[in-house]
Amino acid sequence: MRINDRLKALLTLSPSIILIAIFVYGFIGNTFWLSLTDWGGVAALAENPVRNFAGLVNYKDLFGGFLNGGFRQDLVNAVYYSVMLLAGAIGTGIFIAILLDNKPRGEAVFRTIFLYPMSLSFIVTGTIWRWMLAPQGGVNILPTFVGMEPLTFRWLSSTQAVLEFNWQNLLQVGLYIGSFILIICGLFIVRQVPSRALKRYLLPGTVIGLLAWLGGDILPKALFMEETHGFNLATLGIIMATVWQYSGYTMALYLAGFTGISQDLRDAAMLDGASTSAYYRHIALPMLKPITISAVIILSHISLKMFDLIFAMTGPDNGETGHPALNMYLTTFRANDFAKGAAIAIILFLIAATFIIPYLISSYRQRRVR
Repeated sequence: MRINDRLKALLTLSPSIILIAIFVYGFIGNTFWLSLTDWGGVAALAENPVRNFAGLVNYKDLFGGFLNGGFRQDLVNAVYYSVMLLAGAIGTGIFIAILLDNKPRGEAVFRTIFLYPMSLSFIVTGTIWRWMLAPQGGVNILPTFVGMEPLTFRWLSSTQAVLEFNWQNLLQVGLYIGSFILIICGLFIVRQVPSRALKRYLLPGTVIGLLAWLGGDILPKALFMEETHGFNLATLGIIMATVWQYSGYTMALYLAGFTGISQDLRDAAMLDGASTSAYYRHIALPMLKPITISAVIILSHISLKMFDLIFAMTGPDNGETGHPALNMYLTTFRANDFAKGAAIAIILFLIAATFIIPYLISSYRQRRVR
């Protein structure tokens, strides 16, 4: 009977498996193959274009070529877009959800107001915020209503950058970031599970940081161009618009989670002397860890697909606010360099996989334990 059930399940799922294999993984494989060719140039649009195998030349040019500094800055921008979106949207969403979970007057109205931006498309959001952040109007003229001088900050066109680093130090900077993330994660759980925090996070993070510090000068810097990249202040406007749109979404996730927690548990915590902040910090939020993981994965993917918002707010030719997705579009359909555009697509795919694969592995292990 069990064999028959498995056979029926396989027959039921086989059409979906075949379609996914062809139209998802088949196309991903074809894109990867195209990224290893030299398909591009004047003859790229011919009826039968010639595609010669070129190996990893396109990837080497993107990360170390003289003419691809714009892509490297776009890649740095994408990192900041992701970090700022996660911190801003999740932090703001949790704060609003906690306020609404305490049942203020007009809760339903506020919930609708905060969730409304999620219903807008990125094009609409981009157009609204482009007007609001115009140099000669919008936010910049707000101080004039109280008799002050208008602001002069160029929200979407500033050329000023902070947190700059040399691209040749990319590997060292990456090790420092990895070390910092591991140590922060360890500090968050060190009180609950000290042994796990020490073995999995604090000790590896410290070792990686020491290796980056002691061996920074012997890393293969010759692989990369010597050029400066950093956090362009022109990206602040786009980050603000994205956080505004998705804070309501994370608010809805956490508010649903808070609602699912038993009221008896909260009452018991209050009877034991826990304050409201202590209840959310030590009881409610730890119980919503799956929601936090889901929010991180979803928002990370959104940050990698911010094509339409950037296109609407700053246009395709503003190098200060660029993004790999926008660069992929310009490289593929303006420069007709289809192979290099495919390489950018594969890089974005691998970045997205770094968020989803650890989550899938963790979920699979938890199911096997159960």
